[in-house]
Amino acid sequence: MKLPVIAQEHMAQLQDFEAAVLANHAKIEAWFRTQWQQHKPPFYGSVDIRNAGYKISSIDMNLFPGGFNNLNPNFIPLAAVAAQDAVQRACDTAKSVLIIPENHTRNTFYLQNVYALSNILQSAGYEVRLGSLNPEITKPTELATALGDTILLEPLLRTRDRVHLSDGFSPCVVLLNNDLSAGVPEILQGISQTLLPPLHGGWTTRRKTAHFAAYNEVAADFAALLGIDEWQINPYFEQISGLDFQEREGEDALAEAVERMLAKIQAKYDEKGISDKPFVIVKADAGTYGMGVMSVKSADEVRGLNRKNRNKMAKVKEGLEVTEVIVQEGIYTYETLDGAVSEPVVYMMDRFVIGGFYRVHEGRGADENLNAGGMVFVPLQNSIPTGNGDNSQEAPEACKRVFEQWDSLGMPRAQTDCTIDNEHNRLYVYSVMARLSLLAASIELERTA
Repeated sequence: MKLPVIAQEHMAQLQDFEAAVLANHAKIEAWFRTQWQQHKPPFYGSVDIRNAGYKISSIDMNLFPGGFNNLNPNFIPLAAVAAQDAVQRACDTAKSVLIIPENHTRNTFYLQNVYALSNILQSAGYEVRLGSLNPEITKPTELATALGDTILLEPLLRTRDRVHLSDGFSPCVVLLNNDLSAGVPEILQGISQTLLPPLHGGWTTRRKTAHFAAYNEVAADFAALLGIDEWQINPYFEQISGLDFQEREGEDALAEAVERMLAKIQAKYDEKGISDKPFVIVKADAGTYGMGVMSVKSADEVRGLNRKNRNKMAKVKEGLEVTEVIVQEGIYTYETLDGAVSEPVVYMMDRFVIGGFYRVHEGRGADENLNAGGMVFVPLQNSIPTGNGDNSQEAPEACKRVFEQWDSLGMPRAQTDCTIDNEHNRLYVYSVMARLSLLAASIELERTA
């Protein structure tokens, strides 16, 4: 698969940035090794990246990723190695894993994600079973996924300080694939098993602004390492609280924040000679699935929200009311696939990139949220490892950079027949951007524990 096309007028700036990253890849990997000695990474995560050529950055970090079904199946051996490492670090005697999924029993694509995630863990050598929080699941229930596979959901039970299934299945590692938007259920509070990610990583308590506050520090350190302007990899942001979109409370404060942000971006554009029109993304400070998000280019757009848009912003997943938002610098996406705007989404387990896909949307513009109805997913192809053999001596140097994160940590070198080209360079840059966000999530979780 070829990379998305980057707008020609921004190609030179992107290539300059890529060259800076690639020239310093050994230094970058040494820096990451040091960081992972100091900070424990989340079990897994996915990162949305926007690429304007003159600026490339993470714009969102999901600690409970769905979408494993959108990864290239060839990545499973790679993901299995990462999963094995992550589970062992959580519980070195683990032989099995209990996954707690979302309650989306009617969303067959989400069920396909659960199937794919289970398959990765099974490939890592673990017995995997699914314990459901859904009150409608009162007995073992087999459900069909979008592609015709099946999963078995079983009621989650608790005895004293352990959760388990009806036959006593109660492993030391419990993996949440449920972002707790509906709150932290009592059955999970205070259990003695290792719960990954931790409960405070759920949207009941987590805030995007806390993540980007940590990301500010990570980005500053990384920019100093490379000798680049931090702004190239870091979007401005601000938090506004005390909102009630239905009653229009806090509207003026939000509009003023939008004005400040637009002025700040415009000043940077003027400094850099960028002719784009600044825009900001206003999104719920707690929430996912692309809900509670709007793109605005003037404060008047915030003051003039119609009822439909106020309703859209007022509540997100599980009916969670939006009282706080992050006002984030908008980054144009100048990458297109077959003429449609696209953005890379990178998946990680523990410290390792395990794959990703391009989110593509024909009906959206370069300044809009692509995580919306009508999006499609184009998996990354054989551009990262597909096995666990060792023929690394044959691999070209540019290709080796893609796997540097594995080699430097003593992980098995994957089989690959990749050649020197821009695709592998670009993917390495994506992997660096994603891991910066993963590191920020590590710091964020430490501070909010």
